[in-house]
Amino acid sequence: MAELVDRRMQAKKPKLREALAGKVTDHLQFMLRQLLDQLDHLDRPIESFDQRIDEVMSPLRRPTVQRLDEIPGFDQRTGQNVLAEIGTDMGRFPTPSHLASWAGLCPGNNESAGKRKSGRTRKANRWLKAALTQSARGAGRTRRSYFSVQHRRLTTRRGVKRASIAVAHSLLRVAYQLIKNPDLAYTDLGTAHFDRKPSIESQVQQMIRRLQQLGC
Repeated sequence: MAELVDRRMQAKKPKLREALAGKVTDHLQFMLRQLLDQLDHLDRPIESFDQRIDEVMSPLRRPTVQRLDEIPGFDQRTGQNVLAEIGTDMGRFPTPSHLASWAGLCPGNNESAGKRKSGRTRKANRWLKAALTQSARGAGRTRRSYFSVQHRRLTTRRGVKRASIAVAHSLLRVAYQLIKNPDLAYTDLGTAHFDRKPSIESQVQQMIRRLQQLGC
């Protein structure tokens, strides 16, 4: 069993082997059986809901869900959640920024006398916000993608939570374009996008400021 663990747990194999060594008593078998029964009890209604969602999902929306599934961090369930909350008529949102503001994925604008007080996002649609935030965390762990680089860059400066909100904002803007333009296919900008965007002088200044913050 220790050889079947994820590669990220290679260093923990000795402790894992030690934990696996021993005897499983009758009482432990009983407890494990109860836990497995609880999981089965929870899985049954989830399967029923999945079947019901597939039944009520309009055939016209299924291709859109499949196209949204191509976005890093998205899966079929996320695509269904997005369509359930915002629909397919993007005419009600003139721009992706209007949709992001409605979804509560834009920084707050609390400013008084020229002083910025808070950038906290508003609550807005909590179901859509929760689905996109979870997708943002998954997109941040996707290898060789634009969103993974975006999440990593923002995490170093703003923290994990703010980085996830920013990536969720970007994911929603991409979803807006894919829903509004049925013939448009998702194309990842790539990991080198941020290297091409600013000038070399700007990158040098950012590195100098980072070194100064570290005490150099």
